[in-house]
Order: sequence, then structure tokens, then C-alpha cells
Amino acid sequence: MTDELDDSKMPLLDHLIELRRRLLWSFLALAIAFALCFYFAKPIWDILKEPLRLAGQEKLIYTDLFEAFFVEIKVALFAAMMLAFPVFATQIWRFVAPGLYRNEKKAFLPFLLMTPILFATGAALAFFIAIPVALTFLLSFTDTTGQLTQEALPGVGNYLNFVTTFIFGFGVAFQLPVLLMLLERAGIVSRDQLISGRRYAIVGSFAVAAVLTPPDIVSQLLLGIPLCLLYELSIFAIWFTQRRKKSAEQVEKLV
Repeated sequence: MTDELDDSKMPLLDHLIELRRRLLWSFLALAIAFALCFYFAKPIWDILKEPLRLAGQEKLIYTDLFEAFFVEIKVALFAAMMLAFPVFATQIWRFVAPGLYRNEKKAFLPFLLMTPILFATGAALAFFIAIPVALTFLLSFTDTTGQLTQEALPGVGNYLNFVTTFIFGFGVAFQLPVLLMLLERAGIVSRDQLISGRRYAIVGSFAVAAVLTPPDIVSQLLLGIPLCLLYELSIFAIWFTQRRKKSAEQVEKLV
């Protein structure tokens, strides 16, 4: 099977040089994306503020003179990381691929392609559904009818952390099917084990939701429930791939 490798074994120094090259390309892509996103930081920030505006909040404040400036830098960096992610994934693939057999490449490549799709799906769910629902719930505690009014005046830094935590948390959490299918391919877990551990997975899903989202029950439900559904989807996907594999093996035997 060694003839299936693209290259012969490389000395450690050559591996380190190749790793440095891939890291340089990744940092270069991040720098270019950051410069581009920093130029458009205000429009990007306006987009991120849209759920807050739709929830009825008309004002964001900052109490530190430098806070608004650093918020734009954070917005640009966050957007740049999202924009440069395909480059990161490509560089990881180019570093790892020469050391894989052909069948390993065929097994690994679909997961690499699924990763950004699932991350984008989770981020979109967070931005268009979870964040507006959470904001509506949290801002419902505003009270202007009493003798002492209670009004929400969120800071720009606080709101940015709130939004990015949601988007990043949902994006990472939606990698669950990729993780479980890779573990199954590696022989670490089996489909039967996943089925028998369903009750623990439900508890674990809401524990992860409690860590990755703000400390309110609505936010945790908005992430915990999709995680449970993704766990079930992973079990189905493993069953489907195993069925296809068995069918392919039967066809090869007949041929």
C-alpha cells in the first residue's frame, strides 16, 4: 500500500518547512481578509446590529473612549476569520493529504467539505433565529411604567461579544456530525454505542449549550435542541454510509 502515497517519506525538517509554508499562506490570507474587512467594518457592524434594531433597541453606548474603535477591529478580525476559513481548510488539506492513502483521502475529503457548510448553517441559524429570539426575550424586561424606569442600554463591546459568542458557538456546535462520523470511521465509537448513549448525548448537548451561549434558558434551548437533532442525524448518516459501503462491497464481489 506504500505505493499509494503521493510522496516518499519526508525528513522532519522538510515537514517543518512545509508546515511553515502552509502557516504563512494562512496568515497571509488572514491579513488580506482583515484589511478588506476592516475597510468594510462599519457596514459589517451595521449588519451585526440589525437583530438588535429589529428587537426594538435603538441605542448602543460605549463608556470607554477607545471601545468603539476596538470594536471595529474585533468586527474586522471576526469577519476575516470567517472569510479566510476556506483557505485555512485548504492549507490543512494540502499539508495532510500527501501522507494519506487514496482510500483515506476519499474518506476524509467529504468531511473537509462538510465543515464550512455546517459552520455556515449553524452561524445562519444563530444570526437569523437564535439571536433575535434571545434579544426579544432579554429586552422584554425593560420597564418604563413604574416610578423607577428600567431600560436596557447595552454597550457596543458587550453586544459584540453576545453576537459573536452566538455565531461562533452555533457554528462550532454544528460540527457534531463531522466529529461523530470521523470517530466512527476511526473505529473509536460505533453506531450501536451512539444509539445506546442517546440519553447521555441529550444531557451533553444541553451542557455544551450552557457553555457556548449566554446564561439564559431560551438561548440554551435554541442550541441544545438542534444539537440533539444533529446527534440523531449523525446516527442516520452513519447508517446510510455503512449501507452504501456494504452495497459497494457486494457489487465488487459479484464483479
